[in-house]
Amino acid sequence: MPRMKNHQKAESLAKLSDKKAQKSGVHCTVYSVNGDQYTGDWLDNKKHGKGTQVWKRAEVMYDGDWKFGKRDGFGTLSRCLPLSSDYVRVYSGEWRNDKKEGFGTQFYSASSWYEGQWVGHQRSGSGRMYYPNGDIYEGEWLKDKPHGQGILTLANKNKYEGSWKDGKKNGHGRFFYLDRGQLYEGFWVDDVAKCGTVCDYGRDRAATPTTYPLPQVQLKEFVLVCSALADCCWDSAPSLDMCNITTN
Repeated sequence: MPRMKNHQKAESLAKLSDKKAQKSGVHCTVYSVNGDQYTGDWLDNKKHGKGTQVWKRAEVMYDGDWKFGKRDGFGTLSRCLPLSSDYVRVYSGEWRNDKKEGFGTQFYSASSWYEGQWVGHQRSGSGRMYYPNGDIYEGEWLKDKPHGQGILTLANKNKYEGSWKDGKKNGHGRFFYLDRGQLYEGFWVDDVAKCGTVCDYGRDRAATPTTYPLPQVQLKEFVLVCSALADCCWDSAPSLDMCNITTN
């Protein structure tokens, strides 16, 4: 008796193409229609492992770790210089879920950079910022702004130590005017000193000290003042008779 052959159903060209396009393991460079390109490891058709991605239109390149199609781990983000094929670093550090997170260094210019902790693409945690004008801030950050306890050292070496809120001096703090040999300590509100004291500090080492030192505020003949105050308090105290107290 003749047997019937079971013919397997042929897969469509679309499915065959999709199978061929599935990428896992180490691959050479894969080009996108828009000109972007990726060279590195794949897993289940997603960038996973070590790899380098170049975004042509944005002229940006990322080289580092990937996890299921997103930047995750340690990596370096670079941008292409105008009218050149050379790249300069923009950020080098830790990533999580395609965002800067953990410890990393952001390069804003040749004279300005930040090194410290990041959360969700923003400076948050402990870090140090070098500003273009020579100022340096070191301390706590929150949502890209100095927030908490920190030290700001100005280019002329004057320095503020104290509390910050939303990028401004807020709360208790000390400002060292080392150029003129004075120290202010007190309370600040939105970068403005509101209430505090000023005294001489390192005046002998100051570059441009004040003409005259600040006078010390003190009580004259402190012992006599305390004695007179004690006598006044004793005289005003109620007597035993007034309190109807009998003694043996």
